[in-house]
Amino acid sequence: MMGEHLIIAPILIPFVTGALMLLYDDRQRSAKFWLSLGSAAAQLLIAVELVVRAKTGGDIGDAEGMSFYLLGDWPAPFGIVLVLDRLAAMMLVLTALLAIPSLVYARAGWGRQGPHYYSLFQFLLVGLNGAFLTGDLFNLFVFFEILLAASYGLLLHGSGQLRVRAGLHYIAINLAASLLFLIGVSLIYGTTGTLNMAHLANLVASMPGEDRPLLHAAIAILAVAFLVKAGSWPLNFWLPTAYMAAAAPVGAMFAIMTKVGVYAILRLSMLVFGETGGASAGFGSGILIMLGMFTVLFGLLGIFASQGLGRMAAHSVLISSGTVLGITGFALAGGGQAMLAGALYYMIGSVLATGALFLLIEPMSREDGGIAAMLALTADAYGIDPDDLDEVPDIGLAIPATMTVLGGCFALCVLVLAGLPPLPGFVGKIAMIQPLIAQTALPGALAWGFVALLILSGLATLIGMARIGIQTFWANDVPLPRVLALEIAPIIALLMILGTISFKAEVMLRYTSGTAHALHDTAAYAYGVFATPRAADRPAADEAQP
Repeated sequence: MMGEHLIIAPILIPFVTGALMLLYDDRQRSAKFWLSLGSAAAQLLIAVELVVRAKTGGDIGDAEGMSFYLLGDWPAPFGIVLVLDRLAAMMLVLTALLAIPSLVYARAGWGRQGPHYYSLFQFLLVGLNGAFLTGDLFNLFVFFEILLAASYGLLLHGSGQLRVRAGLHYIAINLAASLLFLIGVSLIYGTTGTLNMAHLANLVASMPGEDRPLLHAAIAILAVAFLVKAGSWPLNFWLPTAYMAAAAPVGAMFAIMTKVGVYAILRLSMLVFGETGGASAGFGSGILIMLGMFTVLFGLLGIFASQGLGRMAAHSVLISSGTVLGITGFALAGGGQAMLAGALYYMIGSVLATGALFLLIEPMSREDGGIAAMLALTADAYGIDPDDLDEVPDIGLAIPATMTVLGGCFALCVLVLAGLPPLPGFVGKIAMIQPLIAQTALPGALAWGFVALLILSGLATLIGMARIGIQTFWANDVPLPRVLALEIAPIIALLMILGTISFKAEVMLRYTSGTAHALHDTAAYAYGVFATPRAADRPAADEAQP
């Protein structure tokens, strides 16, 4: 059945599209854009279908709403397995919702700053979708490297000394993290004989006591690599400059790239060190709580100290990552499912809001010439004759009432990130704070300290970004240049999605509550992978009929 292979579609579609666009001449950007947009739209439709499947159960390997796909028809743990559950499906939808506005925004001119932009964008989606679906640590490493390789090219896309310097720092740090990733994976395989995450979850409880410290050390090394990619303090010194230097649509996609590290930590910690982890249950929870708290503190101090919107947006990403990391630590320590459900809801809203904020940076700080001036500089750097461009840089109509539209969009982004009612930032924080202060299994000082940081981070965001808004819209006598509809429409679309999430908060929280429950129910994941029958062992459709 075609439905059996739908799980692999979010990986294959962008891979084939990106490879196909490499055959196009670089001047055929219009064709590349429409191919890329069609790919992203198809991924969104498939991701929505996979969410429905995750809620109701799949065609194959159904275990508590999970679906499993054996690549090459090799049984686990010998072959590669893709796992679809509520968390993976949610992340696929979030990636596609951010990808489509970013692509539309790039159409206004950013995709013209260098070659192969749209191919690199598709390969980034391959890595993101693959990382969310894989059930194997080595293939998680492979997808990490795919998305990082694509992000290297996207971050360096364009010109400018700041972008090149930040890009080289970004590459060096992530290569070091990848080395730690490989070391951790090697130690895990040497200790357990497997890299299948479901197999690890089954083995950890019965592991001999003399092997357990080595497993803990291996996963700790692996966690360092994840924490680098998640932007956790003190390993996040590279992130604000790199994200600030990226082109606007690239920065918007980077808002979800940090969540890949958060996702990996959440997935692996709940599987291996959850309630079924035996003597290893709860390992590292206190460290995750402290790292989350320090990351939030670093982010709010960075917002206070920042003078530009780009750096503030980057520190907002850190606050979001630190919040989810800290709640992961609380959930791992026995804090319950409710706070994790709130953190997942908060993560959705913060990723969309920071993505919209990154798209707002260039129109709000645009000087004379705008995109056209940048393209004139980069065309010479890449040896491109401006006369060879298939269309003029400014594509489409300019929006009326530029100051009003930009000001309204910026204000809504600030309200979401600051956590003011009734938007997702407020609902998510309330959903986290209530179980935090009500629980008795965790140290009260840590819980109250984390609550205080959540409130202070919202206050810092409100003060810092209000200062930028005043400087841009009230204290600036120079009128903003023309802003294209292609640039503002993606931002409005993201804000409309945030409004929908706010209006449907109860529905969303029910979904994230089910996701948190599934993360705590490691048996469904661990045994479901091994219960998945090979295609060769399943009866044919006609034979299955009574």
